Amino acid sequence: MSYQSSLLAPYSERRQRPAKGRSGQSLAHDSAHKHVSGEAVYVDDMPELARTLHVAVGKSSITCGQITQLDLTAVRSAEGVIDVITLDDVPGEKDIGPVFKGDPLLADGRIEFHGQPIFAVAAESFEQAKRAVALAKVDYQTDTPILTIAAALQQNAFVRPAHVMQKGDVEAALQQAPKMLTGELYNKGQEHFYLEGQVSYVVPTEDGGMKVYTSSQHPTEVQKLVAEVLDVPINYVQTEVRRMGGGFGGKETQAAQWACLAAVFAKRLKRPIKMRLDRQDDMQLTGKRHDFYGRYRVGFDAQGKLCAADIELAGKCGYSPDLSDAIVDRAMFHIDNAYHYPAMRVLGQRCKTNTVSNTAFRGFGGPQGMLIGEGILDDVARAVGRDPLDVRLENLYQLGDSTHYGQEIEDFPMAELMTNLASQCEYYSRRRAIADFNQQHRFKKRGLALTPVKFGISFTIQFLNQAGALVHIYTDGSIHLNHGGTEMGQGLFTKVAQVVANEFDVDIDTIQVSATATDKVPNTSPTAASSGTDLNAKAAQNACLTIKSRLLDFAQQHYGVSREALRFCNNHLVVSAEQETWVTFADFIQLAYQNRVSLSSTGYYSTPKIHYNRDQANGRPFFYYALGASCSEVEVDTLTGEYKVLRTDILHDVGRSLNPAIDIGQIEGGFVQGMGWLTSEELSWDEQGRLASNAAANYKIPTSIDVPAMSVTLWDKANSEETIYRSKAVGEPPLMHGISVWCALRDAAASVANYRVNPPLNTPATPEQVLNAVQYCQEHGA
Repeated sequence: MSYQSSLLAPYSERRQRPAKGRSGQSLAHDSAHKHVSGEAVYVDDMPELARTLHVAVGKSSITCGQITQLDLTAVRSAEGVIDVITLDDVPGEKDIGPVFKGDPLLADGRIEFHGQPIFAVAAESFEQAKRAVALAKVDYQTDTPILTIAAALQQNAFVRPAHVMQKGDVEAALQQAPKMLTGELYNKGQEHFYLEGQVSYVVPTEDGGMKVYTSSQHPTEVQKLVAEVLDVPINYVQTEVRRMGGGFGGKETQAAQWACLAAVFAKRLKRPIKMRLDRQDDMQLTGKRHDFYGRYRVGFDAQGKLCAADIELAGKCGYSPDLSDAIVDRAMFHIDNAYHYPAMRVLGQRCKTNTVSNTAFRGFGGPQGMLIGEGILDDVARAVGRDPLDVRLENLYQLGDSTHYGQEIEDFPMAELMTNLASQCEYYSRRRAIADFNQQHRFKKRGLALTPVKFGISFTIQFLNQAGALVHIYTDGSIHLNHGGTEMGQGLFTKVAQVVANEFDVDIDTIQVSATATDKVPNTSPTAASSGTDLNAKAAQNACLTIKSRLLDFAQQHYGVSREALRFCNNHLVVSAEQETWVTFADFIQLAYQNRVSLSSTGYYSTPKIHYNRDQANGRPFFYYALGASCSEVEVDTLTGEYKVLRTDILHDVGRSLNPAIDIGQIEGGFVQGMGWLTSEELSWDEQGRLASNAAANYKIPTSIDVPAMSVTLWDKANSEETIYRSKAVGEPPLMHGISVWCALRDAAASVANYRVNPPLNTPATPEQVLNAVQYCQEHGA
């Protein structure tokens, strides 16, 4: 080999130490320095090609009704405007619903929510496009909108049919239970509030195709929908995603509309087109986490042992199905959380409202179901006068139990995990200290809660549980890696690169990960459902194993040694015969190339074991469960409802961690986002259906001052299933640790009635809501 790049350490140094950045090591995010320095390139940072135009949409000023007249004359003649389109100008498919129809690219004459896009403008600048859309003259015939879950239930307005999961004879079990409680809970949705808004940049190609740069968690869906909208084959469209400035589910399906609109203009005008939503439009025009209303009947004995539950869930879906079928299903799957119900019935309703269509959000319905389930356990504990932690521990699943959807519990060390956390954070001594504090302070009350998380890992739509990868080794020993997962700040690229480094035992510096691109790895699944690493790392490993097998076959023949004598170690191939011979990885790769050994391979992985018969509501929808527990302590001012989260301790199960530093960061961030959903982040619409919480000024995500003193520990236990190096997913499950904060707030409120009253506390638990809960306990605990 004639040349070695100065970017890489010399082989004489690399041989003397273990390879850097292998799987299992704590390593910084591959773009961390670029994020800090501002060098990381997002779609809106890309240098614009000559003749690029900018797009904005004209929005409806009513919430529900019919367009009777649309006059765009002034829009077309506005300064800088080059083109204006309505739905009639779309050359191909006009409905971009991801699973079920119902999402027209632009309004089809019917208005379903306030601000729905009616037309789009392409102009020389973004500012000109924004000014132009305001010049439209639109007349409407208005109808009475449906704005709430209650109204939708009353009017039987649904985007999809109801679904039921049932185990056992629920009515008989409830009647035979020594005690029974009823209750209800409303939890509002959540704005994704990613740092980078929705954006796409579309460049026409010479053959009539499109190159689409987009901030999307699902490049393949963007590719497919752009092709359908333009009426061209899918292979005419290439989609590329280098990174997103956050996604959280908001860019799984709802990035496609803006790419499609830009593509329509690009085809009409044969010019590059950029479409970026400003923050206010982004918040108004894209879906949020679903609101959920739940009501329940639960039967139990004098010790709080669960007998049965009958639960109704209703999700606020907005005007179209989007992903609501699967989201409400996942809420139903997670209503039990970690607890065994001998009999259970869960009804899930998908309510249609005249609001923006709600969509995926980290946890995908699981948090909403789990929140109601944890509220039930707290209510049962107070009803029997026991510590909630003791009641939780007594009701945990045991090996061999089955869930209400028929999945057998096979590996479940939850009791050990929870008792370990209780010991680490001194739960019982703190509980006694809080009792003393509350007795000594008339207007300040503290609360404590330790709650578990059992989150199923897999897409519940079976065919999505697959991934592909592409690995090249170049003749200098450097490696190019591409896979179907997208990077939205979660460290996926870093983890998968570590797996490749591990397979060849080379420094991670030698591996270059390229942007996710549909012309390199086709037919990809969205980066969602916490499955990004599970799927894509396995696919990358599969590609590496193919190349390794070729290399070792060649080395065996070339060096005349047994296959077992060969091994990759410290950036070298070690040939062991009578004496060890060390060959640098680069020299060996050059030798293999000269002997015509293929140094490139695709890789593929599909998740085994999973199946679910929705008609029978039975099966194994999840490959395994990610587990965890958190303990939070709060202090409440009972005169104002203001509160502070004092401390949170988390013990979380990530299996054999691929990167402990990134995993801990995901757990911390997930907890804060979950806490924000349940405390300060309040979505609100006015009586006309206009989004009121439409900017950073009136939508409050947690800030650094809201974050409690935190301790995060990883539960070091290998996954029993054959995941990549026996690791576990870590994307979504940590969000649900925020539930311990909500339970602690209820605990503090209940203390004013000596824990004999269950506080009504809908979410987000703003100070007003907490004050109402305290006053309710004061009135009913007298």
